[in-house]
Amino acid sequence: MGVAISMDQKKKTQASIQPLMDLVRSDMGRVNDLILEKAGSDVQMIPEVAKHLIDSGGKRLRPMLTLAAAQMCGYCDDDPDAIGHIKLAMSVEFMHTATLLHDDVVDESDMRRGKLAARMLWGNQASVLVGDFLLGQAFRVMVDVGSLQALDVLSTAACVIAEGEVLQLSVAQNMKTTQADYMEVIRSKTAALFAAAAEVGPILGNRPEEEIVALRTYGLELGNAFQLIDDALDYGGSAADLGKNTGDDFREGKITLPVILANERGSDEDKAFWKRVMEERKFDEADLEHAMTLLQKTGALDDVLLQARQSGAAAIAALDVFEDSAHKSALIDAVEFCISRAH
Repeated sequence: MGVAISMDQKKKTQASIQPLMDLVRSDMGRVNDLILEKAGSDVQMIPEVAKHLIDSGGKRLRPMLTLAAAQMCGYCDDDPDAIGHIKLAMSVEFMHTATLLHDDVVDESDMRRGKLAARMLWGNQASVLVGDFLLGQAFRVMVDVGSLQALDVLSTAACVIAEGEVLQLSVAQNMKTTQADYMEVIRSKTAALFAAAAEVGPILGNRPEEEIVALRTYGLELGNAFQLIDDALDYGGSAADLGKNTGDDFREGKITLPVILANERGSDEDKAFWKRVMEERKFDEADLEHAMTLLQKTGALDDVLLQARQSGAAAIAALDVFEDSAHKSALIDAVEFCISRAH
């Protein structure tokens, strides 16, 4: 059962992060070199675990946002040897990688990006501790950049992400979870790092507050759209789209927006079903198929995808303060790419 989203074919064909990748290719090579350097340790297990996830094929969208935002805002124009954006992009990727290592332990996930999760190979303890190491390295490199404002933005994001993880735990397997609760979880867990990744670019470029706010808003709305699409795909996408098993959210009892909407709109029988599978955790694979049917019948998936499109439109609108350029166009394409994963 596929997820359908209303998007004209022309946009679908054009939706790609290739323009973004091309613009930051040289800088991204330097980021990758720094990632390998800073993932090194005399403790052999640390680079082994880190390399497993770092090499597992993620698109590295967040550090690319940092590089593109910094370039668009003129950083390095006066000093081509400046590498603050390289260091912050690496820090952003380490923060993201650490959260993935921690998430897989919390969620008891078996797969990550189409491969066995690190915890399945080295255990939960190693995954948590290597995540902690990567966070430590991220902050060491942030300090090297010498921008207290950028350090404040990224350290605040780290706190917000942790808050989001705890909030998600508190609402897990609870069918009283509201749409507002859900949006707060994804704002904290996902959108906060997208926002910070984009915001530090204009900070490095010493740009006016209007541009800093614009790129923060762009990242926040892009992150919201990204997670909304992910949560819809969990009930109608493929493992290739997700990098994890389809239906993992269902099996883990995560109360995502598709489930919240389907439960709100369902009959008493439907509500009893959601309570049984999500709260009481009594289900089998046939129940997953039934859940997908309910999500389609109630229009829940369509409305989640509509909300993702609205967030995407808000992200694009935030860029209006910038003049047209290859970088602005690539950032717009990145929004369309994230949304076009649902097809």
